[in-house]
Amino acid sequence: MAIQNRDSFLSNLAANLGRPQRRESVSRPEYSVQPQHEVFKDYSAEELIGVLKEHCKVIHTDFVRTDKSDLQATLKRVLDGYEAASIIASNDKRNQEYGLDKAYEEFSKEVDVHIWDASLGKENQVIAERTDVGISFSDITLAESGTVALMTNKDNGRSISLMPKCYVAIIPKETIVPRMTQAAGKIHQDNEKGIAPPSSVCFVTGPSNSADIEMNLIVGVHGPVKVTYIVVD
Repeated sequence: MAIQNRDSFLSNLAANLGRPQRRESVSRPEYSVQPQHEVFKDYSAEELIGVLKEHCKVIHTDFVRTDKSDLQATLKRVLDGYEAASIIASNDKRNQEYGLDKAYEEFSKEVDVHIWDASLGKENQVIAERTDVGISFSDITLAESGTVALMTNKDNGRSISLMPKCYVAIIPKETIVPRMTQAAGKIHQDNEKGIAPPSSVCFVTGPSNSADIEMNLIVGVHGPVKVTYIVVD
């Protein structure tokens, strides 16, 4: 695709900055101090899980740990705790690997289950808006801030973590990294390898909340009121 009027735009910009237009590429500087790589650098997987668990208390998020064999029962307990009458889940290839395909089939005997269906288009969002609980996998999990990074695509819409009353993130243990530095690094590496990028990357840190008005914390302003992280060994 041709870029229209690029040279005249850049020349005008350089003139207003009072310097010649720079033509050569800019090299990345080598900083003598890079603290972004030092935080939790030597932590083991277990130590990072400990950091994540502690920070969940700060962000008002329930923390649960289980393994693949007990995931269905664990998820059922969480849904019962939310008194869920309906759920919406991503159509993730990991559903089968973690036994969630069978779990959703079993859950459908008691609650309304909708698996994100790309062929339905906007109807998925309408369903998400009226649903009690959204469920999806975390692709990268930031221990420091208690953040799940969600790579959205046609089978995993953003609405799953945003529009239902409650949200459950399934966190494979191997997705846990120290902080944003490592998450950005992985996304960059995937891009360098030619892996197709997601439609968006959503960073979700616990339930929706805001303290904009008189510093009073209000939960559930523009998203789920309750969130549970299930770490799976």
